[in-house]
Amino acid sequence: MHNDAAEGNAVARHYLRGERIDPHSHAWGQVLFAVAGVMWVEVGREAFVVPPRRAVWIPAGTEHSIHMMSAVRMRNLYLPTRSTGHLNRRSDLFEVSGLLRELIIMIAEYQGRHDDAYLKAAYKLVLLELARAPRSSLRIPMPEASDRRLERLCRAVIENPSIDFSFVHYADNAGASVRTLSRLFRQQLGMGFAEWRRQVQLAVAMSRLAEGQPVSQIARSLGYLPSSFSDMFRRALGAAPGAFVASETLGAMLAEDSDAAPMPFTQ
Repeated sequence: MHNDAAEGNAVARHYLRGERIDPHSHAWGQVLFAVAGVMWVEVGREAFVVPPRRAVWIPAGTEHSIHMMSAVRMRNLYLPTRSTGHLNRRSDLFEVSGLLRELIIMIAEYQGRHDDAYLKAAYKLVLLELARAPRSSLRIPMPEASDRRLERLCRAVIENPSIDFSFVHYADNAGASVRTLSRLFRQQLGMGFAEWRRQVQLAVAMSRLAEGQPVSQIARSLGYLPSSFSDMFRRALGAAPGAFVASETLGAMLAEDSDAAPMPFTQ
């Protein structure tokens, strides 16, 4: 149970690749973060890919699920609603600064020690950092669960987003016409099939880069020449795949030094 008088709470847990956490919610707002590994997080009708340099803000009472796209070392903060009125009322994906990263790790390690003044100050600084953290535009809209055809197609793309498979191929397997599915994409997801698949490809690419796969291998698995893939990645995310690899590798190395043992936590 949460202590209503506390400034916050923290949890450190480790997960294997492929593990899933079923849909659930929390009484407090959650900062979902991993010092190593990549998570696929679904919140309502949106999905986020969360590598180590990003985190998800999930407001109190918001249902969400998590799929570990690689082995994950998770560090989460839980913040009472009285402290988070200045944060977005919808879920956000934001960039994690070096300071915010170290604060999250430190709080997860320090939680349970009897130095309330120290933790209180740390949580206040976390709230300031969250308010000023740059937000990421990489959101993947998800279909309504009630439309089985569109949901079936989207899940198939997530499993294999290669451009080697055409829209017609996916539509045939989903049991609907291209025209019908094109209309549903625009109505429910606000974009066309090609743009939506590109968002999924970027998510998958980031998870594979974080695992150390070569850029050329990732490009070919998604149906691209390496140069075309690098151009697409740079246009969407503002950096080449190699730059992303360098930052994530550094994050993983730093995480080894600041890794905390998993601790029990009651939601």
